[in-house]
Amino acid sequence: MVSLRNNLRRHRVAAGLSQQELAQRAGISRQAYAALESGKATPSTLVGLRLARGLNTNVEALFSLADEPPKAVQAELVAPLEVNKDSEKGSKEGSKGARAATQTPHMVKLMPVGGRLLARPLASSIGARYGLVEADGVIVPGSQTSRESPARVEVRPFDAGAVQMPCLSLLGCDPAMVLLETSLRQRGVRLVWQEESSYEALVALSRGEAHVSGCHLRDQATGRYNVSWTQRLLPFPYTLVTFAAWQQGLIIGRGNPKDISGTEHLARTDVTIANRPLGSGSRDLLDRLLETQGIPSQQVQGYQREFQGHLEVAAAVASGQADAGVAVEAAASALGLDFLPLEEERYDLAIPNHFLDEPGVQALLDLLVLPGFSRRIESLAGYDVSSMGTTVSLN
Repeated sequence: MVSLRNNLRRHRVAAGLSQQELAQRAGISRQAYAALESGKATPSTLVGLRLARGLNTNVEALFSLADEPPKAVQAELVAPLEVNKDSEKGSKEGSKGARAATQTPHMVKLMPVGGRLLARPLASSIGARYGLVEADGVIVPGSQTSRESPARVEVRPFDAGAVQMPCLSLLGCDPAMVLLETSLRQRGVRLVWQEESSYEALVALSRGEAHVSGCHLRDQATGRYNVSWTQRLLPFPYTLVTFAAWQQGLIIGRGNPKDISGTEHLARTDVTIANRPLGSGSRDLLDRLLETQGIPSQQVQGYQREFQGHLEVAAAVASGQADAGVAVEAAASALGLDFLPLEEERYDLAIPNHFLDEPGVQALLDLLVLPGFSRRIESLAGYDVSSMGTTVSLN
């Protein structure tokens, strides 16, 4: 007997249909449909075609042979592939009593965005530090085309049905974004979140590499957050929606062992900081405060050492790599560290208007007005969700 794999439930939930409603579209009873969805029965050709039509997809997206691996797909690379030179060296040299880690193929997240299929390589440093990151597929060796821009690759998905599930591609630095994943998946939407600085997130959004980008960038002239930056960087009409306001400040060791009480103490020779990349809101805040106090960046130990996200800064302080770093209060709380508030900031989500009707974006906007979700975010240290879901600007 041929074993058939089906993705009926995933597509049905994404379409917002009950079993009864989809059964009616296919012209069968609810009991017959339930047997198909559970894998206890195999559909006829006619029923399979009706189900595909009822879900606005194709039969191949709903059914496949269980022993048949998904076919490779063409995708655009949106970030360069990392090469671990130390691992390569270790695999050649080796050492007594130990062996080098096996070289793994390049794994990626796949994102259908605006009619393009994008492949974002998993950042090995982030994956290793905070846990294994779920990939959608693996790049076929030797398939990268370096002559084209953007480079294209062949990717073999692990699960063809999962890739065809409605997707929300989101860029930004708010560590709370991971809390969206479960709620979105319950609504039939797959979240692909990549940690990026606010500036880089907006630039990538302008290139069509995401559905939504988060930002917390202050306008020096007006003191307002995000509006002038999105107007400057986004070449299309967009909507700016508030996610939350948060406290940003100095993360310091538990018990404040270096007796740090403000940014002026970052100039001390016995204090080393963990900095954020240029273009991040945290870096912007630090630079503004140092300039106000007349402290040159060259005088700050560790200023050139950049850490990608808020949690990476907190991890650097917790491990003793640094004595302080600018990040959000939630990151300090997560690792049991002390926190000195410096400024309240507004974190907004920039959404291109041509993506407003996308299923993933609609699911996100629906979540932002649900009391249960806002309470979950509010439980994190330093978050004010009173304006969550409010439209800040239409452009």
